[in-house]
Amino acid sequence: MRNIVITEEAYQEITERLTSIEVFLKAKQSDVENVFLDNQEFLQLMYISKRTAQSWRDQGVIAYSQIGGKIYYRMSDILEMLDKHKVPAAINSNNLKND
Repeated sequence: MRNIVITEEAYQEITERLTSIEVFLKAKQSDVENVFLDNQEFLQLMYISKRTAQSWRDQGVIAYSQIGGKIYYRMSDILEMLDKHKVPAAINSNNLKND
């Protein structure tokens, strides 16, 4: 392992760049709905197969963007899809247990 010596000016520049990257990443994390996932990340998030994702795209179940052979999904579109297909919980007296 070698020691690398840099000037104080270079060190300050690196520190400033890392700080700006940190600020950028924190801003992206707070705006979750505008995050894009590629197809592989979408498959893992939804725990589905490639074929299921393809069927959902073909049927218009999920919005997506395609650039060349690469497919992307916006998190807000994923949340919208889930909301559209949400089945409300049925609440009745038979489902409630007395404690």
